[in-house]
Amino acid sequence: MLRLNLIFICIFFIQFSAAAKVSDQTSGPRLNNEKLYKYSYAAEVLLDRAKGTAEESTGYRISTSVNVNLVWRNPSNKDEQLIKILMSDVKIENVNKRDDKRNIFLGSSAKSILGKDNLAALEKPLILHLNFGKVKSLYSYQKEHAVITNIKRGLVSLFQLQLSSGRGEEEDVSGKCKVNYQSRQNQVTRIKELDSCKTADTGFTSHSKVLGVSSKSTSATVFTLEDGFIKSAHSEENHLLSLNVRQAIAAKIVSKQMLQLVKIEAGPKETAAKEVKSIIKTLDPKYVSIPLAAETVKSECKGCPTLWEHWQSVSKEFEPKSLSNSTAARKFLSLIRTMRKAQKEEILQVLRSASSSVLPPLVDAVTSTQTLASLEAILEFLDFSDEEGLVLQERFLYACGFASHPNEEMLKALMGIRNGKISSNDIKESVVIIMGALVRKLCQKGGCELPAVVETKKLILEGPDSTEVESEIKMYLLALKNALLPEAVPLLTKYSESGSGPISSISIAALQKYDVSLITEEVKKTLNRIYHQNHRVHEKTVRTAAADLIFSSNPTYMEVKNLMLSIGSLPHEMNKYMLSKVQDILHFEMPASKVVRQVMRDMIAYNYDRFSKVGSSSAFSGYITRDPDTTATYSLDILYSGSGILRRSNMDIMTFSKDTQLHASQVVIEAQGLESLIAATADEGEEDLESFSGMSAVLFDVQLRPVTFFKGYSDLMSKMFTATGEPINVVKGLILLVDHSQVIQLQSGLRASAEFQGGLAIDISGGMEFSLWYRESKTSVNNKGAMVVTGNVTVDMDFVRAGVEVSFETEAALDFITTVKFSQYPFLVCMQMEKAQFPFRQFLTKYESLASGKHYISRKGRREIVLGSEFPLHQENSNMCKKVFSEGSDW
Repeated sequence: MLRLNLIFICIFFIQFSAAAKVSDQTSGPRLNNEKLYKYSYAAEVLLDRAKGTAEESTGYRISTSVNVNLVWRNPSNKDEQLIKILMSDVKIENVNKRDDKRNIFLGSSAKSILGKDNLAALEKPLILHLNFGKVKSLYSYQKEHAVITNIKRGLVSLFQLQLSSGRGEEEDVSGKCKVNYQSRQNQVTRIKELDSCKTADTGFTSHSKVLGVSSKSTSATVFTLEDGFIKSAHSEENHLLSLNVRQAIAAKIVSKQMLQLVKIEAGPKETAAKEVKSIIKTLDPKYVSIPLAAETVKSECKGCPTLWEHWQSVSKEFEPKSLSNSTAARKFLSLIRTMRKAQKEEILQVLRSASSSVLPPLVDAVTSTQTLASLEAILEFLDFSDEEGLVLQERFLYACGFASHPNEEMLKALMGIRNGKISSNDIKESVVIIMGALVRKLCQKGGCELPAVVETKKLILEGPDSTEVESEIKMYLLALKNALLPEAVPLLTKYSESGSGPISSISIAALQKYDVSLITEEVKKTLNRIYHQNHRVHEKTVRTAAADLIFSSNPTYMEVKNLMLSIGSLPHEMNKYMLSKVQDILHFEMPASKVVRQVMRDMIAYNYDRFSKVGSSSAFSGYITRDPDTTATYSLDILYSGSGILRRSNMDIMTFSKDTQLHASQVVIEAQGLESLIAATADEGEEDLESFSGMSAVLFDVQLRPVTFFKGYSDLMSKMFTATGEPINVVKGLILLVDHSQVIQLQSGLRASAEFQGGLAIDISGGMEFSLWYRESKTSVNNKGAMVVTGNVTVDMDFVRAGVEVSFETEAALDFITTVKFSQYPFLVCMQMEKAQFPFRQFLTKYESLASGKHYISRKGRREIVLGSEFPLHQENSNMCKKVFSEGSDW
């Protein structure tokens, strides 16, 4: 009896569970039998700048009549239905009223726009298999144009809904997306979380968020119901894309769908059958099940020039005399867009036919294209065993370093170059240094475990210990500075303390780029030993670099106090530098300012004797710009030797946006061992340094190979007597700064493509001049650049195309000049940081076109002149400049 009762209980729970599962399924809309539901349907898309109105937008509308009737209902489940949907009377027209001259649709019909076959395909019926309001299958015909099938899918998305509130995941033309239903009486609202949609289309974006593009997307559909089925459905989808660094460069997409019941008539009877497959076969054997997600549309550019034709039209802008203007940057972007569609042989044809004067910027463009065809072409074109091709080789390597979305193939290519024959040691160094930059970018994208990345990491991590040649050690350390591998911190810490002056400086500079969380107590102990010279004597440049890193790494009270207590016992100029650094931390409200103020309450650490030291060295930070989108700062650190000769000049420009930062620029000029020129005495620990001067640059987070002005006394004398006074170029070229490509699948079935690109024509140079006769020296860092950024959003259904382009362009120069008169002590030092007057131009272009060639274009622009200025430094510098220029300069 007990066993029988248990059996009954089990049967009860099984039946209860089954019933619960059925009740969990939310019912969907149900069609009535023998009824024909007649709807009007419209899908429209509007494109404009972010703040544009609907009336000003460009775009188009597709409208049609739609007949819907029930084909079959499952006798045992009323929510499982086969529905027939038929479109007719298709129209394609302007989304806004226009006069006849600007109306490209005037005199055109859907047949003339789409073509006879495509219109016939669009008007063929499709069968929708619904179960509890969700699309289970969709049946249409094979070999239809992808655009036509996608439009059908867009219409089907308005027949999929659940009648009760709740969250879930649905698949439709947009892909598999999370949705949230809110039900109230005869109205249901569906909110689609577009960021969650999973599609096959993947784009790319710039590695730095500062240079990237932000997007905000919303989608809502409101259904009204009558007699258990859809009376109306109104959907609106909004996408806003904006450039992070300048939010005014933004474009928006508004996609709308309107389905409205017109009337209900008598319709065909439902089919009596049990299996869906047999019904579909009965309706039309040619029906096939198609995926719900949109198909990729491969549109061909009709009438577009070939790469060769494009190059012929823009090559003049790549001549050296034209490279400093915005036209060159704009042509650079257009050439990249064309090259991304070109084959290897087409690119090689252009490279081999180009004159020597335009080859360097052309190499920039080919490398920045970042397709497999362009990489293969440039590798075949360049010969790294040829000593005469050094300029082109270095331009290729720098372009690899600045690559917006490098892949493993690019890193493999550099590995192959390194393992092959290279004629120049400078190129060998650049290859390894740039490999470090690619490792960092690939790791940022989650590619740290790629075979080529693993191999490169092993190479640069083991490199410093595998050689005793100082130049090679520095090469590997610079590569590690670019790679920013967490596992490299102990190695960099070791070389910070044990290496020579240049090696220690590079190691500390590399550690400065790491997140504060990776600067451990062990690292800070090493930095404190370096600064306080507990184990050995270090050069001033190394000690001050260690102090800078301590200050920027959440220093403790005792660390700051010990740094401040050292002031007064340091070499004269180092005393002044440390004082200036403390004052800069306070006035710029750096993170360490709170601890510094606590220490200053102690009169032993903070008193007049300690804070009245004289000298010319300085550290100062300020703002270049501060606005809601972007903040840019500059910092100038100058350290002199006790004899008045520049020891190190460091100019940094940082850009902050979207809670991230970008090291936009760093130019460091170093000099040593020059005291003998003026019969002066070298500072402690620097008595035996070889005469040397050079420059190192970081550009957009990429450390470049340092440039040497001279090395050794004989080299110095030779270059002093043959000097032309012209600055030495450090970086010159075209850089693809912003590179964002994205496909947006709209619920209507249309697809939008968004491309944001920014090109920079840049020229950074620097120089150092001496006059023994007038006992003066000058150092200069000159930054010139022309920048163009374009944001292009297009909805192209192959037959009709509409788009909007927002863009800006500018040309600017920023110069940093230091003049030193060392005929007296304390010597006179004047620093100047000047921004020249520059133009700023912003453009808005809207366009529409048909495959027949009819088109409409609207262009608007705004131009302004930004006045030049001299950036403020500390008051002491202003006073010094007055003295320098009041005495005059004789050379």
